[in-house]
Amino acid sequence: ERGLIDNKGELFAILRGKDLYTLEGERTGRIEGDYVVDLGGRKIWRVIGDGVYRMDGSWPVGYFGEPRSMDHEWRD
Repeated sequence: ERGLIDNKGELFAILRGKDLYTLEGERTGRIEGDYVVDLGGRKIWRVIGDGVYRMDGSWPVGYFGEPRSMDHEWRD
């Protein structure tokens, strides 16, 4: 899993495999090639490396953080 982090440094979505979810766990889209598409298949953002940009490339939406496991085991 990878977090999608906005320009303010705040986590606002989670990428699980190729599917994108809200923080509440609602599936909102997926990665297809170099794009994030909504559930209807419409391209909404462009992905370049870890960066996520508006379709016209004029403004970054945010970036994908490092892969993390959401199965945490806390140890002393």
